[in-house]
Amino acid sequence: MKSVIDRQEHRGLLPESTGASGKISLRRKIRAYIHLTKPQIIELLLVTTAPTMIFAAGGFPNFWLVLNTMIGGSLAAAASCAFNCYIDREADRKMKRTEKRPLVTGELTDREALIFSWVLSLVSIVYLYFLVNPLAAGLGVVAIFLYVVFYSLWLKKRTKQNIVWGGLAGCMPVFIAWAAVENTISWAAVVLFMVIFLWTPPHYWPLSMKYAEDYRAAGIPMLGATDSAKSVSVQVVLYGWAMVACSLLLIPLGGAGWVYTLTAGASGAWFLYHCHKLHRLALAQKATSRTAMVVFHGSITYLTVLFIALAVDPFVGSAVLAPIF
Repeated sequence: MKSVIDRQEHRGLLPESTGASGKISLRRKIRAYIHLTKPQIIELLLVTTAPTMIFAAGGFPNFWLVLNTMIGGSLAAAASCAFNCYIDREADRKMKRTEKRPLVTGELTDREALIFSWVLSLVSIVYLYFLVNPLAAGLGVVAIFLYVVFYSLWLKKRTKQNIVWGGLAGCMPVFIAWAAVENTISWAAVVLFMVIFLWTPPHYWPLSMKYAEDYRAAGIPMLGATDSAKSVSVQVVLYGWAMVACSLLLIPLGGAGWVYTLTAGASGAWFLYHCHKLHRLALAQKATSRTAMVVFHGSITYLTVLFIALAVDPFVGSAVLAPIF
């Protein structure tokens, strides 16, 4: 570990508060633990949680139930991300994108990260069990297992389709949110789960195009690093169309109203335009990391707008169609 810290000091990656003794201030230590949980990912997961609960309840659920579900879900997501940083620590040292993560800079030791991950996992499940319900807690266990074992340990370095099936973990907050309100899983929840599942590839593969060199250096077969821009763009378009089509299934299967219906159609068309634009540029061999990132950022905007509409929908008008189930 000392040799690693020495190398990072030479590259200027250790915080200024790290002195010659190698000691790190408490403030920097806390920030390192927060960084370990990948807050930007947790924020995106929370965007889907509250709207799903509102739609499931057909109005505002109990405030404390929403708060506890979001806290418990955040802790589970944070634990998963912390485990992921621990598992990927050697690969992270080979990538510029991840060179400032705490286990790379030496702000946290491997042992500290592993203990922190286990503690967060246990706290999150206990929290969901007692303050939400046992079903939500069980789904939290599944979410952590999918991200840590199924994706991080098994899939990530074995197949270029890793993010497709690894994305199952990112869909679980929808199930947890629905279970928190209904204490069951309905077809509407399955539709929302599938929307996020199909959204993950066109969200992440453009990002992997930008960081292709990093992934190749780390030996991670991400599609954007293994295949041509043309091949990646075809997959982005296909998954984009499947995602938009799936989002519209909430109309007959979930009783969605006009706010959701019109928003899903308009935002879906907007996102598909950017997917097809990336494909056209790839065919003309003009696709760049910058144009790929337009799709990446567009996917975040799309999902945010869609779930805001989902939250507003129960308060405006009635269902477009009577639910089939």
